[in-house]
Amino acid sequence: MSTLSTTYRWDIFCRVIDNYGDIGVCWRLARQLSREYGQQVRLWLDDLHALQRLWPQHPIRSQHQVEGIYVCQWGEHFPSNTEPADIVIEAFACNIPDTYLTAMATLKHTGKMPLWINLEYLSAESWVDDCHNMTSIHPATGLRKTFFFPGFSPRTGGLLREQSLPAERDSFNANAWLRQLGISPWKNALRISLFSYENPGIAQLLDCWRHSSTPIHCLVPNGKVLTSLQEILGAPLLPGQPQQLGSLRLEAMPFVSQTEYDRLLWSSDLNVVRGEDSFVRAQWAAKPFLWHIYPQEEAAHIAKLDAFLARYTRDMPPELAQSLAGLWHAWNQPEPGGNIALYWHKCLVHREPWQAHSQGWYQMLLVQPDLVSQLVALAKNTTETRQTTV
Repeated sequence: MSTLSTTYRWDIFCRVIDNYGDIGVCWRLARQLSREYGQQVRLWLDDLHALQRLWPQHPIRSQHQVEGIYVCQWGEHFPSNTEPADIVIEAFACNIPDTYLTAMATLKHTGKMPLWINLEYLSAESWVDDCHNMTSIHPATGLRKTFFFPGFSPRTGGLLREQSLPAERDSFNANAWLRQLGISPWKNALRISLFSYENPGIAQLLDCWRHSSTPIHCLVPNGKVLTSLQEILGAPLLPGQPQQLGSLRLEAMPFVSQTEYDRLLWSSDLNVVRGEDSFVRAQWAAKPFLWHIYPQEEAAHIAKLDAFLARYTRDMPPELAQSLAGLWHAWNQPEPGGNIALYWHKCLVHREPWQAHSQGWYQMLLVQPDLVSQLVALAKNTTETRQTTV
């Protein structure tokens, strides 16, 4: 555990959208604050069922403790007697309750106002470097809010990364872990994990894999891509019932927790990931990956995809960089008769340099401060500054 002389009280507010990505990020954040820094964390969720998807062994109650974290229901009628924490995190501009905001404003007049942080979505766009840690004044209360941007450069808030992650990953035995789940590793096969949104391009990708000269063992954790697979297969893909399609073995996995999902990424030769949480975890796996970015209206997500590709492929061999950009665009903008298979084959030709680049990218990110250590430093510095000015 890291040393922090002061135990702060943290309130994290999270609205669960449609794919559990927001709660995935907030749960990792809460756990790391509690485990590594001994902080007192209260997580406010508008949908407790979402947390049960991550931790199905825990019952749903309006207030309960899970792994040292106080999990509370954020309902329509927020309790007006709730005392604000020392640090308040508004995840992804979710807008904290009015009664809570009023209580924060009351504390302002006592000189004990909380540090209010808006945790933004992850982006590789260049403007993030300049906007990280900018502040704004709330027009009605005069409270100051800090905008905290995760990112890929030292000028941003960094990425979520547990201190034990490198050692745990390096000592991990993939085949032994898979056997514990009842999955028999396929010798000499290219192992791929598939976790994406529904995607019409999945049919092209599967057709490419089933005709591959190299055997492919595709492991599919529970997620929306199973809907796309069912449409193609004509029946649900169920755990314990792998399907063989030419060179491709498709195998659904039993439910896996966040910790186990990380191990799936470590176990695979290549990972297909989606959204934000699994996207970041794939980079800590130091393996080649294919990203299905969260689709937005008017293709606004493509600019974000290109911003990351520009950073990620900067030091790649040019031919691999072009092939990877082509594959990612074909996967995120699939068209009938598209080029997914073409770019897939081009990328696999460069599999060894792709793996070497993935390891180099991981090492580059590893030397940067992680997100939670930067949040803790911000809390400590802000609190100490206020104490000296009182």
